[in-house]
Amino acid sequence: MIMDPDVRAYYDRGGELTRLREGRGRLEFHRTRDVLRRTLPPAPARVLDVGGGTGVHAEWLAADGYAVEVIDPVPLHVEEAAALPGVSARLGDARDLPVPGGQADAVLLLGPLYHLPERADRVRALAEARRAVRPGGTIAAAFISRYAALHDSVYHGTFTQQAARAADYRSVETGTIVSPVETGFRGYLHTPEEIPGEFTDAGLPEPRRYGLEGVFWLYGDVNAWLDDDGRRELLLDAARRVECEPSLLGASGHLLAVTRI
Repeated sequence: MIMDPDVRAYYDRGGELTRLREGRGRLEFHRTRDVLRRTLPPAPARVLDVGGGTGVHAEWLAADGYAVEVIDPVPLHVEEAAALPGVSARLGDARDLPVPGGQADAVLLLGPLYHLPERADRVRALAEARRAVRPGGTIAAAFISRYAALHDSVYHGTFTQQAARAADYRSVETGTIVSPVETGFRGYLHTPEEIPGEFTDAGLPEPRRYGLEGVFWLYGDVNAWLDDDGRRELLLDAARRVECEPSLLGASGHLLAVTRI
């Protein structure tokens, strides 16, 4: 199992413990759950959560009645996920899954593909998901938008710094993001248009693409919407209504691509 040491260090610091549970990251969480609840096979299906982190999605999947196994390359994540009720977890690499073929009803890749800068590795991970899932099963993969780093820097105000601007412009041009901050994020950012080709090269049918956060993650008061139960449901409904609009896909922070084999 080979993992970029800088990526490993980023996750060893424990940021994934809270990223989707606090702040505007909650919008990504709620929208991912919303799309998956509409596209996964019904419980009690077996779900392989590859790169599932600390089990933030495995937790609600298990509560919904799914049989969930998390496979992740970070020991801290495996330890946290394994402690959740109804969730099993073990170490593993998305490019070489330690599972037999054709036994999962659904395979989730909700993180690995934006940490694999080489296209061949991303296609390999998708092909492994295809091997692991049964005929008729579902594969769902998450991607970070090519323009997310640029938008995020403006949102947080770091875009005024020359090093941040240079990294953001490079990410728009090449897809590769390397934060100038020592503890910052690094990975690969997709355009909406390149996602179907990677699925095709992995032997998968063309996926349906969903913009998870839409433009709403860039709203200055997004946390106030998420804090209020009623307003949060209105926000999620608004995002749902435009989730597959092609002209808005790239503005979303994250994309989810779902296919059935």
